[in-house]
Amino acid sequence: MSSTLLEVTRAAHEDVERLERLIVKDLQNEPPSGKDRLYQSHRVRNNIETIIATSEKLVEIYEDRDNARKDEIAALGGQTATGTNVFSAFYDRLKEIREYHRKHPAARVVDANEEYEALLKEEPVVEFSGEEALGRYLDLHELFNQYINSKFGAKTEYSAYLDVFSRPHNISWKLKSTMQYREYMQNLLEYLIYFFQRTEPLQDLDRIFSKVEAGFEEQWADGQVQGWEKQGQENGDDPAQHTMIDLDYYSTVEELMEVGPEKLKEALAALGLKTGGTVQQRAERLFLTKHTPFEKLDKKHFAKGSRNPDQNGSTAVPQDINSLKDVALMEAKMKKLCDLLSKTIEQTKENVVKKQALTYEEMEQEREEEETQVDTESDEEDQQIYNPLKLPMGWDGKPIPYWLYKLHGLGQEFKCEICGNYSYWGRRAFERHFKEWRHQHGMRCLGIPNTKNFNEITNIQEAQELWGKIQERQGLNKWRPDLEEEYEDKEGNIYNKKTYTDLQRQGLI
Repeated sequence: MSSTLLEVTRAAHEDVERLERLIVKDLQNEPPSGKDRLYQSHRVRNNIETIIATSEKLVEIYEDRDNARKDEIAALGGQTATGTNVFSAFYDRLKEIREYHRKHPAARVVDANEEYEALLKEEPVVEFSGEEALGRYLDLHELFNQYINSKFGAKTEYSAYLDVFSRPHNISWKLKSTMQYREYMQNLLEYLIYFFQRTEPLQDLDRIFSKVEAGFEEQWADGQVQGWEKQGQENGDDPAQHTMIDLDYYSTVEELMEVGPEKLKEALAALGLKTGGTVQQRAERLFLTKHTPFEKLDKKHFAKGSRNPDQNGSTAVPQDINSLKDVALMEAKMKKLCDLLSKTIEQTKENVVKKQALTYEEMEQEREEEETQVDTESDEEDQQIYNPLKLPMGWDGKPIPYWLYKLHGLGQEFKCEICGNYSYWGRRAFERHFKEWRHQHGMRCLGIPNTKNFNEITNIQEAQELWGKIQERQGLNKWRPDLEEEYEDKEGNIYNKKTYTDLQRQGLI
């Protein structure tokens, strides 16, 4: 039934509409974590690619290059080779439908909504290395090794490399005109593109690069590309013109000899050829490259160790202005990707510095926690919390109200000299400690009863002075510790000393 071309067209349009509604519904749900946000972006991206592929099939059907669609429409109208017969076409189609259901009696209608709804819960497979931690950090270790083992690089640490890899304009153009640098820049650009596509699948990278190329063409024409200016950093010459000679302007060796021995020597060295001999020998050797492919030259013309430029990445390859322009364009694209991934680069630097202070066991434990722990941080939690008064955090991770802080004295430190300068945090804990054993023991050591008169007294000298005044005021009515000194059991019941001692002796408290 669904084999007819018109039915395929109708089903394709239905699939496109369902996928569009599915994308809208998926984007309406705010993902609670970075992992869910990544999965959502890839789901949407996969649906968009499916829509594009389906639309391309529809375009082919509507173009109808083989006239299949036209013939099927004509058949539905009853047009045959002998003429038009609508009833015959109708009964033929009815017979086909009955025959189909006779052969497939158990056929049922499949609810496509259930299939599409399942796509909302799908977790796309996105490959990340352990170092990348689901796209939170970059993994540039291979490129770092390539950088420090090259002539254009420097011996440095990985954390320092993360600061300089996005600034290729600091490298001399002479070093950047080698095959080794070209391969390094290609690998770096490929990795950044691959990482960006995995972490930002909804970004249109082709559109971004088209803008970069348009701006680059204008800057290159004006000689304003950073690191590739016509006014070179060394001697003010154009990098492409400094060592290379355009042989199209010379038809004989004698004309080429007029360039001079030094220019010929520099051009030969850039090609990896021998630079010795007279001016005529140098010109003849260089003129061979005009009509002979570079790889077919006799090995006697090459300098020692430079027979095959592919085997020696540090030897400059024959490059014209266009090849240098390609390297400069790769640098421009790489810088644009670094701008888009600036936050990730900063997080990578912080992660590298943090790992330098961890042991191997701590690093393994942290990696296991990252793999097993579900990231539940939302965008609101990622924002910096405004807390100028440094109030304590509540159960929701936000500062408690200021009135609550003042009411309970949370975050305040109270020291009691009678308890041996022990610190109590919070007003409630400080008030409770006057009935605890630590304070009672301290009062007994001073020979002072632990009564309500000594509440809020934490200084030993003040407690002794107050006890002296109480004794003078009492006179004949002296203190009776058996009846007036208070004790508290574990349940908070208050007794005088005599009752407390009796109950304790009987084992009742």
